[in-house]
Amino acid sequence: MELFSNLALGLETALSVQNLFYCLVGVFVGTAVGVLPGLGPIATIAMLLPATFGLPPESALIMLAGIYYGAQYGGSTTAILVNLPGESSSVVTALDGYQMARNGQAGKALATAAIASFFAGSVATVLLAVAAPPLADMALEFGPAEYFSLMVLGLVASVVLASGSLLKAIGMVLLGLLLGVVGTDVNSGAARYTFDLPQLADGINFVIVAMGMFGIGEIIRNLEHDESRDLVMKKVKGLMLSKDDFKRIIAPVLRATGLGSILGILPGGGAMLASFASYSLEKKVSKNSANFGKGAIEGVAAPEAANNAGAQTSFIPMLTLGIPSNPVMALMIGAMIIQGIQPGPAVMTEQPGLFWGLIVSMWVGNLFLVVLNLPMIGIWVRMIMVPYQLLYPAILMFCAIGVFSLNNSEFDVYLMALFGLLGYLCAKLELEPAPMLLGFIIGPMMEEYLRRALLLSRSDPMVFIERPISGVMLGLAVAAMAVVLLPSLRKKREEAFQED
Repeated sequence: MELFSNLALGLETALSVQNLFYCLVGVFVGTAVGVLPGLGPIATIAMLLPATFGLPPESALIMLAGIYYGAQYGGSTTAILVNLPGESSSVVTALDGYQMARNGQAGKALATAAIASFFAGSVATVLLAVAAPPLADMALEFGPAEYFSLMVLGLVASVVLASGSLLKAIGMVLLGLLLGVVGTDVNSGAARYTFDLPQLADGINFVIVAMGMFGIGEIIRNLEHDESRDLVMKKVKGLMLSKDDFKRIIAPVLRATGLGSILGILPGGGAMLASFASYSLEKKVSKNSANFGKGAIEGVAAPEAANNAGAQTSFIPMLTLGIPSNPVMALMIGAMIIQGIQPGPAVMTEQPGLFWGLIVSMWVGNLFLVVLNLPMIGIWVRMIMVPYQLLYPAILMFCAIGVFSLNNSEFDVYLMALFGLLGYLCAKLELEPAPMLLGFIIGPMMEEYLRRALLLSRSDPMVFIERPISGVMLGLAVAAMAVVLLPSLRKKREEAFQED
């Protein structure tokens, strides 16, 4: 009964004219971001964070969330029509989607992506509404020791699930932790790693780091490649699926929705991991596995369902525990902090309108996306053909304006450029920046909870092991690292992330 009253509150918030407008803006921008290769949701959300300062918290988070799951929809359009994924989670969709387009079935592939995405997104939203309250109630029982152990487990999971070398992922997490402690220590008042620069006394703003690493760094990397964008067909027809098509995609969509929903909750998981995992699973269990990579409709339905389910369930740890499961959720936490809201389980009781309004808006946003994507396919097709040389100057300008508006400081713009060079260097050295951003966001919170736990236990470190929940989470973190460090498993892990 309480769930229905909460959903009624969420409907009241989400269906207000203002929030409907910002939800529509978010999913439209998200779709455009997904369609345009070289501009991802992380950079876009980072660029738009300064613009949310004057918005109510509900409207700001609804719009930013719409950009995230909207990008999962839009990324499939370029993957299918151009074989150029607009979003990293759409890489797998391109394998069969582009082949379907070459066989004259582009409309069928786009319709499959839209239907699978809508179904998975709707199911994941229901799961979020059901699972979030008990998790938040459990988290209210957490003390400083439990929160610290949970964050350690989250960082370890992000390392284990990061692509590429394990050692490089650990190094990026440590770099993020170091950057997170730059500034003035709130307890002693001592300046840490500021190099006597007064601009760093308050620490490094995470918007600067995000824009530099994911925005500027991505621009520099994309300018190295002269990507061809030859459309298979400029006019898409045949957007209706036959009964046989529906029969073929039902089971893959159900399996992918379940798998994506689980993987989305895991730290370091989210849409991309869910997309790859669901495609691999479907290729093994499908009766039509021989046609995978040649235009199998199951190869489009599964990853599209998984990446949308993963994108929406990744909100569960962010909303209930205040722990970001991926870089986008780290930015969402930053947006909450900007609005003066402390992330964590107290959000549900202190800001029920925001909490339930955001959940309900996800279903509304999924409905908007179905309406936007198929009828407006002609507009998205024309957007694909926009040369990147015309896009990047505008992106650079918006990044510079957004960062400058934070503190009206030129230093912040220079610092963003420095992080942009670091982001480019990371790309060249195959260092994934996502674990660094997670470490940067979680680091200061970990330090605070560590200090509180030791203060309450009179400096007894055994408190982290003696408290049952804390001890279990630390045990899981140690076990995860020990397992993945085994030579055979480490080799298989690195091979899995190198698959095309």
